[in-house]
Amino acid sequence: MSASILTSRERVLAAFDRREPDRVPAWLGASPEFRELARSRLGLDTDEALSVHIGDDFRRVFARYAGPAERSPDSHFTLPGATSRTPFGVERHGYGYGQPLNHPLENALTIADLDRFAWPDPAWMDVSKIREDARRWNGRYAILGGDWSPFYHDAVDLIGMSNLMLRMYDQPDFVDLLLRRIVDYYFGVSLRIFEEAADVIDIFFIGNDFGTQNGPVVGEGLFRRFFLPHLQRLIELGHDFGLKVLLHCCGGFYPLIPALIESGLDGLQALQPDARTR
Repeated sequence: MSASILTSRERVLAAFDRREPDRVPAWLGASPEFRELARSRLGLDTDEALSVHIGDDFRRVFARYAGPAERSPDSHFTLPGATSRTPFGVERHGYGYGQPLNHPLENALTIADLDRFAWPDPAWMDVSKIREDARRWNGRYAILGGDWSPFYHDAVDLIGMSNLMLRMYDQPDFVDLLLRRIVDYYFGVSLRIFEEAADVIDIFFIGNDFGTQNGPVVGEGLFRRFFLPHLQRLIELGHDFGLKVLLHCCGGFYPLIPALIESGLDGLQALQPDARTR
């Protein structure tokens, strides 16, 4: 006998609970540029119409920036060609999220240099509209919430890829503090979101691309030493509020999956079939 037809939310939660749903849950995790192109090709007026058209089982809610104008993510740029800014002051250019134009901490050498940096304040994010945003779907869809928290990418943006890789060997305490200060911000934002509206959110959705086309960005030992503790801190935050925790991770990160399972992570999104797995 075939399974009964489930709502999108029921379908997603059944998959997380390891029960067989009526079909595999689907999510359109596409860039704004792709969504705009798809809407145009399909003759659809809104993002919601696109989500309904493709059978998207998820909806996502966001905090809104309400901090100082000079740190706004989409204005007051100081570098030519910049189109966006991270919470840590890195200006970026290019398609979608783009690539960093500057590395504000590339010349930082000491713990004192990190302490002097102008770290963002979680209070800059306005969480007051999240409950209203989630409720407009009347419980039909699984709600993704919490801050994206791409702490690995932010570390690369702040000090540069070469610096990050070398300092994991030469200055591990420096890397520990760098990552902790980054995650302090994301933890604080998500804590505020969940204190405001965890009861209308189903899944804490976070993202870090720990894989490349040819394998993980670092070996399992370095991953466990430097990145896993911070990831686990975010996972435990989600679980403290009764949420499932879903990690977006691109690339070939197969060797890291046992560590991710041990961390308590509930699910992985964007398994990349054309990346090297071993």
